[in-house]
Amino acid sequence: TDHRNLFTQRVCCKRQSHFVYIGQDISGAPVNVDVGMCRPHCGGTARAAHDAQRDYSKHPSMLEFIRSKKMRAASVPQSSELRQLPSCGLDQVCEPTGMRVERVMLFEGPREVEVIEDCHCEIKMTQCLRVPALRTYYAETPYETVIDVGGCSRSKGAPEGFSCVPTRFVSALMETPNKVELIQTVEACELKESCYRVPHVEYYYETVQHQDGVKEERLKEIDVGRCLGGCTSGNRCLLRSPSDPAICHLWAERQSNSCVPQGYESHSFMNQYGQMRNVLSISSCLCQE
Repeated sequence: TDHRNLFTQRVCCKRQSHFVYIGQDISGAPVNVDVGMCRPHCGGTARAAHDAQRDYSKHPSMLEFIRSKKMRAASVPQSSELRQLPSCGLDQVCEPTGMRVERVMLFEGPREVEVIEDCHCEIKMTQCLRVPALRTYYAETPYETVIDVGGCSRSKGAPEGFSCVPTRFVSALMETPNKVELIQTVEACELKESCYRVPHVEYYYETVQHQDGVKEERLKEIDVGRCLGGCTSGNRCLLRSPSDPAICHLWAERQSNSCVPQGYESHSFMNQYGQMRNVLSISSCLCQE
């Protein structure tokens, strides 16, 4: 094993603090949550989340906090070779080992925030597969629940313009202090273009007239489909950092293209009131300006 890869796996692939402003609490005070991030490169100093939070409390605003971090980072000399080295080498990626879902009460109501707990090196997949993604809900309470919500692998070698994306979902039941909630989880993934169709089943009552004159009412299942994905084309980064090309200093405005239905299929049936009903289902999707 390359000693540099061993070094990166032990030292570079770690959780580091990443504070995000999510709104104001019920008193009007700003709420910043350390959602964390997994370091993609060896650049930067690894600091514990509580250290960063303590530093943040010393500054009157998030802007001052970010400025102080940049000044501190500029004063720490680092070799360019180490700064450019990926956290997990070329064939692996630094990914979260687990995440917890925190519920924060804001002025406009409760909001769920996903927080990275720790990171590790994972091998880059060559195929598009569904991969486990554990989420902890109601941590450190009697209702603590761990659910595998699933995700899709970052498959390398995919054709240009294609991504490994979720195409089938299932719901998991979770008991909470107030009610039972449905959590959407990924069941299957496929290589798709940026704008793609996924199944979306709806149910209708259908009346069937038999030859003997008997009417039968039954449930009709129709996959009406829906369109998912984005339609931005090209790279929106206008100015990259000369020391680290992974950092973009200036982004172009996102294009207003949308992923919309392209083709339709018609499904006709008689409803429970004896009336003909026509339901359209999406057969394909495309990007439209």
